[in-house]
Amino acid sequence: MTSTNLTRTEAASRAQLISNVHYAITLDLTHGATLDTTTFPSTTEITFTSGAGDTFVDLRAAQVHSVELDGTDITSTAVPMRDGRYDEEQGLQIAGLTDGDHTLRIHADAVYSSTGEGLHRFQDPADAQVYMYTQFETADAKRVFACFDQPDIKATYSMEVYTPPAWTLVTNNKITTSHVDEDSHIHRAEVDYPLSTYLIAFCVGPWFSVTDSWTGTIREYPETAGATGVQTSGELTVPLGLYCRQSLAPYLDADELFTITKQGFDWYAEHFGVAYPFYKYDQVFCPEYNMGAMENAGCVTIRDEYIFRSAASHYQYERRADTILHELAHMWFGDLVTMKWWDDLWLNESFATWSAAMSQAEATKFTTAWVTFANKEKAWAYGQDQLSSTHPVFSDATDIVTVDANFDGITYAKGASVLKQLAAYVGLEEFLAGIRSHFVNHAWSNATFDDLLSALEKASGRDLSDWAQQWLKTTGINTLAADVDVADGRYSRFAITQSGAEPGAGETRTHRVGVGIFALKDADTDARTDASSEAGAASVVKIRDVELDITGSHTDVDELVGTEAGDMILVNDRDLTYAFISLDEQSLTFAIDNIDRVEDPMARSLLWSATWQMTRNAQMRARDFVELVARGAAAETEMAVLEQILAQARSALSHYTDPAWASTGWSRAREAFWEGAQRTTGTAQLAFIRAYAGCVLDQEAITRLQGILEGTLAIEGLDVDQDLRWQFIIALSGAGVGVESIIDAELTQDTSSTGAMLALQARSAAPGAKEEVWQEITTNGPSMSNLALRHRIAGFTHVGHQELLEPYGPLFATTVVDLWNRLSPEMALRTVEGIYPSWDHSEHTDAAIASLIESAEPGAGWRRPLMEGRDRVARARAAIQADGAQ
Repeated sequence: MTSTNLTRTEAASRAQLISNVHYAITLDLTHGATLDTTTFPSTTEITFTSGAGDTFVDLRAAQVHSVELDGTDITSTAVPMRDGRYDEEQGLQIAGLTDGDHTLRIHADAVYSSTGEGLHRFQDPADAQVYMYTQFETADAKRVFACFDQPDIKATYSMEVYTPPAWTLVTNNKITTSHVDEDSHIHRAEVDYPLSTYLIAFCVGPWFSVTDSWTGTIREYPETAGATGVQTSGELTVPLGLYCRQSLAPYLDADELFTITKQGFDWYAEHFGVAYPFYKYDQVFCPEYNMGAMENAGCVTIRDEYIFRSAASHYQYERRADTILHELAHMWFGDLVTMKWWDDLWLNESFATWSAAMSQAEATKFTTAWVTFANKEKAWAYGQDQLSSTHPVFSDATDIVTVDANFDGITYAKGASVLKQLAAYVGLEEFLAGIRSHFVNHAWSNATFDDLLSALEKASGRDLSDWAQQWLKTTGINTLAADVDVADGRYSRFAITQSGAEPGAGETRTHRVGVGIFALKDADTDARTDASSEAGAASVVKIRDVELDITGSHTDVDELVGTEAGDMILVNDRDLTYAFISLDEQSLTFAIDNIDRVEDPMARSLLWSATWQMTRNAQMRARDFVELVARGAAAETEMAVLEQILAQARSALSHYTDPAWASTGWSRAREAFWEGAQRTTGTAQLAFIRAYAGCVLDQEAITRLQGILEGTLAIEGLDVDQDLRWQFIIALSGAGVGVESIIDAELTQDTSSTGAMLALQARSAAPGAKEEVWQEITTNGPSMSNLALRHRIAGFTHVGHQELLEPYGPLFATTVVDLWNRLSPEMALRTVEGIYPSWDHSEHTDAAIASLIESAEPGAGWRRPLMEGRDRVARARAAIQADGAQ
C-alpha cells in the first residue's frame, strides 16, 4: 500500500469500506507571512461510516502530533515512522474499524509549498505581500489536510482558516469572517454538497477583488424534466468574483473577463439543461501557477499570467477565453458529475475542451475557435499520439504516477477531437441530449465512461460500442487521402483511402468526414483562372462539398463522380475527424503556391496543419515548410494560426533542418518576420516582431533590436512595452551580447515578479552561463520555486545553442534519475522534459538513455519522459536527413 501513489485497486477497496464522509478542517496560517516559517498547523476531524476492517488515511506532513479515533489516542499505532520521521508513503494506519459511524481527529504540521503543489506560498517582490493558494489535482489535498484522497469518496466540508487581519480567504462557498485578536482573523465556510477532495480550494492573502453577477434562464429539456437534486428550468442568478494580487489590480480587465464568463454561462444554460450547481463562481488569478487553471467548485484558480500587463496577442486573449470556458464547463462535467477513478480523466478534460471550443465559437467574439483548435490543439494531440508512450483515450490508470503523466495531448486534445467526431456522427442535438441525461442521472455522484455511453446510445438510438472500441481503446492516427480519376475535366472515379492507425495495431476506423473540392476563381468573373494570376486578383474557393461516413481502407464517394474537377481536394474539410490528411501531388503543389489565396480560414488552417505534419513526418523538407511560412504568413488572417505557424517555422529550423542549410534558413525567416512586422499592424505585428526576436540572430538583427531598445530605431505602430523589452533583452543575451547593465537598469523600472523571472531567464540565456545554470538546475532545483526553475530552463535551452549544450547530453544521462528522485512529482516531470538533450543526436547519449529506460522498473515515473525524448530525437534525425536529401 502506498498512500502517496494510490492504486486503483486500493482506492476501490477503500471506497467499499468508507462512506458518508464529512471533514472539519482547521488551518492556522497566522504566521504564514514569515517566510522562514516552513510549516503550518493543520487539524482535521473526519466523521465517516465504515464497515469492519482496516484502512488508511492520506496525509503528507512534516510531523503528526496526534491521531484520535472515537476519542481514543491511537497515535502510536496510526503514525508509521521511518528514520525517526513520519512515513507519509504509508499514510495514517487505521486498524480494527467496526461497523458504524466513527470520528477521527488528526493534528499535524503541514508544509508550505513552492512548487505549485499543495498550499503554494508566494511573496510578491513588487510590494512584499504574501499570497497562498492550493492545487490538489491529482491527489495533493493530503498535503494540506488528512483525507481519503480519491475522487469517488465525496464528502461535505466545514472550514476554519486563521489568517492575519488584512488577509481574506476565497474558497468553494461564501465566507464569514470574525475578529479573533489583533494578530488574527478566522474565516469560516461550509461546503454542504458532496465534493471530491481534489476540488477543494483555499486561496489566502490580501486579494484585490471585483464582483458582479450573472442572471439567466435554464432551458428545459425532456430528458431533464422532473430531475431531483438539481435545477432544470427557470431563472438563476449566480454571484461572480474576480481576485488577483494587489500589484496586478491596475491590469485586471474585469469587464472583459466577466463578459467571457457570462457568455459561457449563457451558452451552458441554453444547452446543458441543468443549472450551475454551486452557490457562487469566483475566479482567482494565482502567481507561479503550473498549468492554465483548475476547476475547484465555485473557486476556479487561474494562472495570473492571464492578466496582461503589456500588449497581448490575439491568441493570448483567445487562449484565456478558452481557459475560462473550459473551467466553467467542468462545473458540470467533473464537479457535479465526477469520474469514479482517474482512468476516466479524459471524460473531464475532453468534454471541457470540446465545450470551451463550442461555446467560444457560438457565444463569444472568438467565432473561429474551431480553426484555432484544428491548428493548435490537434497539433498537440498528433504529436503526442506518435510517441512510443501513446495510450488510448480511455487509458488504464493503475496508479497516481500513471495518472499524472496522462495530463497530455491525448487526454485533452485527442479526446476533444473524438467528441467532436462523435457529435458529427450521432448529430449535435442527440449528443447534447445524452450529456444532459448523464448530468441528471449522476448529479452529485461518480460515474464511468460506460454510464455516459449508455446515455448517448439512448439519446441517439445508435449502438456505440463499436465506435467506442475504435476511437477510445486504440492508439495512433489514420491517414486519409483522395484517390481519383479525371476525364474531360470531371471526376470519373472518386474514393477515399484510409491507412491503418500508426502507431498501434493498424486499425482502420469509421470516420465522419467532409470532402471539399477547391478551385482558383477570378474575383470579378467567378470563372476558373490560372494559378499564375496576380495575387489578389483571384482566390481559392470551395466549389463542391459532401459529408459522409467512411469505413475500411477504401470508400467510394459516388456523389462526386461527374463533378467538375477542382485544383485541390481536402478530405477532412471542416475538420470533423481526427486523422492526418495526405494531399495528392496536385493538391499539395497547388496549396503551396496558393495558400495565401484560400478564402476559408478552416481550409487554410488544415493546409498549414497538413504541411506541418508532413514536415514532422519527413514527407516534406523542413526548408520548404519554412519557405511556405515566409511567403504566406503575412496573408494569414487568423491570429492564433499565424502565431502557430511562425512558431512552427522556428521549430523546423531548430530541429528538422539540415545544419548545412540552417544559416540560410534563419536568414530567410528573419527577413520574412521583419518584413511582416513592417507590413502589418496590431496583433499581427506583435506576432511577427516576437517571432523575429525568437530567431537565431545575426549582427543585423542584433543591431536592430538594440536600436529599438535604445529608441534609435522605431517600427511604425509598434508599442515597445515592458514585456517586449524583456523579450528583446533575452534575445540579445542569448546572442552573446553583454546585457548585465541593461538587466540591472530594467529591474529598477520593473520591480514585478514577472520582471524578476524574465531577468533570471535573460541571465540564464547568456552563452557563458551554461555551466552555472546547469548546476543550479541539477543541484539546487529542489529548493527553487517552480517559476524560477521554468525560467532557468528556458534560458539554458535558448534557441541556437546546440553546440554550447553538447557537453550536457552525457551529463543528463548520468544525472536524470537522481534529479527526478529529489524533485517533487510535478517539478520532476517538467524539469526532465525541459532539459532533455534534444540537441544531442549522438549514438552514445541515445544508448545511455535507452539503457536507463530498459533498466527502469515499470512504475518508474522518469521512464516515460525519457522514452518521449528519444522519440523526438529520432523524429528530428529523420526530418534532418529528409531535408538534406536532393
